[in-house]
Amino acid sequence: MPIVRDKEIEVLFSASAIARRNLELAKDIAAHDYRDLLVISVLKGSFVFAADLIRAMHDVGLSPEVEFIFISSYGAGKVSGEVRVLRDIDNEVKDRDVLLIDDILESGKTLRFARDLMLSRGARSCSIAVLLDKRMRRQADIEADYVGFDCPDYFVVGYGMDVAHAFRELPFVGVVKGEG
Repeated sequence: MPIVRDKEIEVLFSASAIARRNLELAKDIAAHDYRDLLVISVLKGSFVFAADLIRAMHDVGLSPEVEFIFISSYGAGKVSGEVRVLRDIDNEVKDRDVLLIDDILESGKTLRFARDLMLSRGARSCSIAVLLDKRMRRQADIEADYVGFDCPDYFVVGYGMDVAHAFRELPFVGVVKGEG
């Protein structure tokens, strides 16, 4: 087990497994007939996944426009709460196909909020790609169109995801031992 900041981290999904899955997801996305595709990365946790997935999309012939939205439902804690837009996108979504990219689909509150927001602004479609899906935690009626991995019921870190703003830099997804 790797040790980072004096903490043991159990690796759930290795960097190589994530890279392989990103290419598979990009091929699945490319197989869909999206027109005028706008990819929106939901910050902060998705930034690493979004960057790698967008590069994989390029490798399979897609050239989407990229945007970022900063939506928070966690703050510095571990439990989902009120959903808030902290920084909105700049581009128009009307009559465009939108692909939201997020790190994890857990309660579903954040992604349902973001999808409903894009559709209310006139997006032609709004699909969702997530690295991890925790179906057992779902509170909102929403499913991702593209899923990297089903995730066990652990609080995970790495590959952009954090605990109290730490461990985002890890190239894999893991569990900090002793952190619940």
